[in-house]
Amino acid sequence: MDTSGVVLSPTAHSSSVEIVQCADCSADDPQWASINRGVLICSDCCSVHRNLGRQYSQVRSLNRGMWDTPQLELVKLLHKTGSNRVWEHAMLDPASSSKFKRKPLPHDPVLPTKEAFIKAKYVDHAFIRKPSKDDEPWSLDDVNKQLWSCVRTAHVDTTLRLLAMGADVHYVDPEKGNSPLHVAAKEGQAMQVELLYIYGADPLLCNAADLTPAQLARQDGFVDLANRLDELSFDLTNRLSLFLCGRKPDHQHQQHFLIPELTAKNTVETLRSVRLKIQALPDCAFEKLLQDVYDEVDRRETQAAWMAMNQGKITSGNEQCVAVFLPLNPAFSATRNQLRQKLAKYDVREFATLIIDVLKVRSTGMMFFIHVPPIFSFLTTD
Repeated sequence: MDTSGVVLSPTAHSSSVEIVQCADCSADDPQWASINRGVLICSDCCSVHRNLGRQYSQVRSLNRGMWDTPQLELVKLLHKTGSNRVWEHAMLDPASSSKFKRKPLPHDPVLPTKEAFIKAKYVDHAFIRKPSKDDEPWSLDDVNKQLWSCVRTAHVDTTLRLLAMGADVHYVDPEKGNSPLHVAAKEGQAMQVELLYIYGADPLLCNAADLTPAQLARQDGFVDLANRLDELSFDLTNRLSLFLCGRKPDHQHQQHFLIPELTAKNTVETLRSVRLKIQALPDCAFEKLLQDVYDEVDRRETQAAWMAMNQGKITSGNEQCVAVFLPLNPAFSATRNQLRQKLAKYDVREFATLIIDVLKVRSTGMMFFIHVPPIFSFLTTD
């Protein structure tokens, strides 16, 4: 069993993260983090982040979320190094023409005030650094090369800024075929590895010498980092097992999948047609299904933390602003969005059965890497 790398708050919150103010409205004592943005946010602003979807903001409770220790350390570090300045650069520039001259205040309404600001900040990237008329023009290739160089260092704040500017985590140098993840792994930069992975870097990508980032890290003596990269290769299925079992597989002892059994025959019968379709799916369609099941797991865990944190409290009404199913993703078709939202209708046992089925299929020979960010579609059946 592998639980050493998982931290359940409040330990994570009270001892690991120095709380100051919400990154979006300056409310005191924010209880949530946006992992991919590297910021801490209050419950009001979190309600907006949740409705944006994981493609824009990956939220987790500081008090009640299950955290991988390196990921929590990354959020701490980004917060400490001023990650919010990346997303609000133009607001700090007196010469900026931004229509938002100030951030929302803690007691401003969620709708429309906080929602409009948060969408401008994270969806439209309205405030990130852009070249001015006095700057030398830069190309995407320039930004990619800067990223490739930066990940050799510990400056994750600079890496975050480059990613916000559009740097590609899949960029490889033409000579050795090393991606930024290869470079960070070879240099032992654990926090850079975490950030690159969150932004879509593939831990199973091989360079020109047919070596993965984990193999490069192990060659250079960074054994713990190599083990973490091996774990990230199974991050999606690990999260599904953690949701069902409360623990993850022990990859260091070659246990890569942890799959419980359900005995309720009525549940099996209820999902028989879906199970048969899952077993017959080609790899690309199964990849889409697994992505969406992961998103629904994340939504349910976040909702459980949300309800527990707000139980018995007088709230501002933000709980009424949060969708009870996966939010629409404008990059997906209407059919795909509808099918994703149907996952919320599965009861606890039905959803557990579905997860077990996809874990079983994933464990039987489908060895391609499936990344966590939701970029693929759900099972294309009604």
